[in-house]
Amino acid sequence: MFVIIGIVVVLGSVIGGFLMHHGPLLVLYQPNEYIIIGGATIGAMLVGTPIRILKKLVQHVVGLFKGDPYTKDEYLNLLKTMFELFLVATKDGLMNIEPHIEKPETSAIFAKNPFLIKNHHAMDFLCDTLKLMLSGGVPAHDLEAILDADQETMETEGHQAPAVLQSASDALPGLGIVAAVLGIIITMGKISGPPEEVGMAVAAALVGTFLGILLCYGFVGPMATHITTLHLSEILYLQCIKVGLLAYAKGNAPMMVVEFSRRVIFTDFRPSFKELEDALKAVKAGVK
Repeated sequence: MFVIIGIVVVLGSVIGGFLMHHGPLLVLYQPNEYIIIGGATIGAMLVGTPIRILKKLVQHVVGLFKGDPYTKDEYLNLLKTMFELFLVATKDGLMNIEPHIEKPETSAIFAKNPFLIKNHHAMDFLCDTLKLMLSGGVPAHDLEAILDADQETMETEGHQAPAVLQSASDALPGLGIVAAVLGIIITMGKISGPPEEVGMAVAAALVGTFLGILLCYGFVGPMATHITTLHLSEILYLQCIKVGLLAYAKGNAPMMVVEFSRRVIFTDFRPSFKELEDALKAVKAGVK
């Protein structure tokens, strides 16, 4: 929602200011400049980026308009899910959570957290680690090394798409100059014409420079930054899971496990101790 508001504010400010200067709005309508800049930008991205990353980039851009999915409620749901899993493991033995992690889509515990089930990265991160713990014989420090390696890979992978968008943003002013130079070349062919015609040709050429800079600093660059921020939210969600898994591997009680996890959540989304305590009481009452 705020992305749309931001786009409206940028366009409204730029176009509104131009109109306040009594600028002719139609002079900004130069489809040939749009084609040169847009086509060259897309082409450069195709040249320099594997298709798998481009697909992810499209998904990330669409995701910008949906907002950050990692809300306070989702973190609380994650803590409740982890608490119930580890409570069952503590009371009935670790082997009793095997049906839940082998087929999470049919698990009564995971069914209470549809957001987690849909998050394939987080589900694999959690369930694969629990399967490893079920196999036994994995020291806590080795488990931490495995989780760190997995998280680092996801973090590196997640930076690829916004890096492509940031590169495109950095290239836009230069491509705008390319469009402007082509316009000036055309203008030079009209140099002997009436001053009005030459002036309009120069104005049309300068639209390319204007558009390249506007797209760079007003839209594409901020979008790349926003995608990076959303990726950080995903990594924090995984960090929350990792800390809980390590706390359990070191022999902590389920309540302490989720408290370790709660402390790594950003304060904007972190449930209070009282909120978590009340939520866990309800979970505990439902575990037979």
